[in-house]
Amino acid sequence: MKQLIPLALSAAFFLAACGGEKPLQQPQPAKPLSGEQILRESQGMAALGQRYKSGEAMVQEGERLVEEGNLKAQEGRRMIAEGRKVMQEAEKGYGEIKQ
Repeated sequence: MKQLIPLALSAAFFLAACGGEKPLQQPQPAKPLSGEQILRESQGMAALGQRYKSGEAMVQEGERLVEEGNLKAQEGRRMIAEGRKVMQEAEKGYGEIKQ
């Protein structure tokens, strides 16, 4: 008998816990879209697509300019090195003439 009391209490708590749940709600059917709403949303999507393409073009142009800049910087460093070499040769030649 003492063993049945805890079992009965457990069953009662279980039933009380299960009985207190709310029934599942059915999802509400979606409202049909109006033509105006569809047009407005599609125009918004088109604007986002255009903005994306604009950003993509900017990235490509920027990458091209950076590459062009790197090539010009390399050419500039080459010219500086060549110019210094010419200057040193001229100074050396001047020194030889002066002697």
